[in-house]
Parts: sequence; C-alpha cells; structure tokens
Amino acid sequence: MSSTEEAVRTLSDLGLTEYEARCFVALTRISTETAREISEVADVPRSRVYDTIERLERKGLVSIQQSDPRQYRAVPVETACDRLRDDYNSRIDAAENALQQVEDPGSVENEGMWSISRSEYVTDRVVTFLEDAADSIHLLVASEEVIGDRVREYLRDAVERDVSVFVEVPTDEYRAEFEDEVPDASVVVAPDLDATDPVYGEFPAKILLIDGESVVATGIKERGLPDVVQETAVWTYGRDHGFAVWMRELLDSRLANRSADRESNRSEPPDR
Repeated sequence: MSSTEEAVRTLSDLGLTEYEARCFVALTRISTETAREISEVADVPRSRVYDTIERLERKGLVSIQQSDPRQYRAVPVETACDRLRDDYNSRIDAAENALQQVEDPGSVENEGMWSISRSEYVTDRVVTFLEDAADSIHLLVASEEVIGDRVREYLRDAVERDVSVFVEVPTDEYRAEFEDEVPDASVVVAPDLDATDPVYGEFPAKILLIDGESVVATGIKERGLPDVVQETAVWTYGRDHGFAVWMRELLDSRLANRSADRESNRSEPPDR
C-alpha cells in the first residue's frame, strides 16, 4: 500500500469520509489548488469536490480563498492532527456521557481518576458535581474565562440549598462581579491565583472540591484563534484517592491560613 493510500485509510479510520480523506491528502501534496486540480490528484469526481471541501472547511481542515476560480489549501498537518484528535476525543467523551445516562445507578464509579479533553464536557462534569453537592463547595478560579453562566447558575442553586459555597478569585474586580452573580457565596481575593505559570503550554484554570471528596482540576491552553481556549480536566469521586486527598489537604490549608490571617489582623492594635 502506498503512503498516500495509507494516509487516506488512516484518516477514514479517524472519521473522515473517503472523499474527505482523498481531498485532504491531495491538498497536502499540491498546496493551493482549484477544484479541477484536486479532482485530478484525489481521483474524486469534480462535482463532489465542492461539497467535500466545504465539509473539510467546517471541520477546520481546509481554507478557502474567495477568488475566481476558488483556491483551496489544507491547514498545516500538525494543526489538522490536533483538530482530528480533538474531534476523536470528543466522540469518546460524548459516548462516555451517553453511557453514564444509562448506567446502573449502583455502579457509579467511586475510585480512580478520569480525564476530559473537550471544554463543553468539562463544564458538564463541573455542573454535575455542583448539583450533587450536599454540604460544601470550595472553588479556586485562576482564569475567569472558565466560569460561564451555567457554572454560576448551579452555584446559585447550591447556595439556595444551604450548601456552603467558598470561592477564591484572583482580583478585586472579579470578586465584585462574582458577588453580584452569586449572592450569599463567600468570595475572597487570593492574589497568588493571579500569578500562575504555564506547565507544558497549559495554564491552571480552576479547582473544585465538593463535600471534601469529589475534585475537578482544570487547565486551559490557547488554540491560536481569537478568544478561543481549550479547557481540559482531571476529576475523581473518591475521597480516599490520592489525588483527592492531596487536593483536600491543600485547600483545607488555604482555608486555615486565611482564618489565621484574619485572627492576626483582629489582634493587631489599631494605628494611632
């Protein structure tokens, strides 16, 4: 099997149709070309090239130049592989979420650590934990952009259920905004959250601890597109899982240190 046919077969395995795979492989070989030239190289009927290229554009794999005739160009191979990987992972995440809906309630996982690679499914996991909270919620927010309307809504619902909600944010401005959005939550400024550093190209986003047991920790990375970020996460249900133990100890230590600071401030004599 030639390398071209191998590439087509592999792309088809990843979810592209045969025509999509053939057109994309053709564009990686001939750079910017017209539909006629793509048809000849890809061995795809010219009448099918147009709709095939449009689907590839929607998937972020091809750019279209609005010229006469139109010119088409494949995105760089590395970019294409990243997008195909994201799409493939999203299919797995979707399958996981769908299977969880039909799962035997008695088989809910309470051990192990799990990962999520697509932003919308990170939010799904966060709101599920918030909905399940019975006693306490401790939320650290290092990146404001990962707290959307759905998360705020479920935090408000938790407050109404008399769940203790404690939130740490990086700036005074965000504290004021958060207090307006989630009244009766305890919101404090933690300056250290405003000075986080990237790890392997990803930045810390948020940590959520529910009832001292369930944990979600997320990070974000830039996608190279304006105002577009990708949020990924790891999470666990288990109170005795090592990850949950460490997160609980670290967050409890933050609470203890903050309480100690408040007591110290009260004991200091006023300035004269």
